[in-house]
Amino acid sequence: MSGDCGGALPPKALEGLKLFNDKRFFEAHEALEDAWREERDSIRNLYQGILQAAVTYFHISRGNYEGGIKMHERCMKLLKDYPDVCRGINVGKLKRDLEAVNAELKRLGEERAGEFDPSLFKELEWNERRLWLCDLCGTQMVEKNCKITCPNCGNRFDCSDLNLHFD
Repeated sequence: MSGDCGGALPPKALEGLKLFNDKRFFEAHEALEDAWREERDSIRNLYQGILQAAVTYFHISRGNYEGGIKMHERCMKLLKDYPDVCRGINVGKLKRDLEAVNAELKRLGEERAGEFDPSLFKELEWNERRLWLCDLCGTQMVEKNCKITCPNCGNRFDCSDLNLHFD
């Protein structure tokens, strides 16, 4: 799953992440679904996993125990194979946050699901700047002074070459 992790986030995905952090989970789902529909590569599964995380939180915020449990299982299946950081999104933290939310929901049980503390819905973390993986060794590359350099093998590109090498 990490093969698509070096690209940029499309505008609809960024919009969905921001809505997620505003705790506007239904709207986040809609924006991320648009990004998912527009994407043809396998990275679309990341967007789908995050949109299902938004639906998980939406269900829980409405006291829907069964919906929260079911959507948690679905989104975790989609997110499980992604590395801790993909497209600049801290997927590892999201998975840990989802597990904590699910554990608390199960602790409360169906009868007390309406008592769920929404402060447990943590924000997504991401870096909007583009991340690149070296096409020679797979290491994350670093940008400095309009140069993209692999700290592992020294592979290097000029910023003007980005469309040639990364798009």
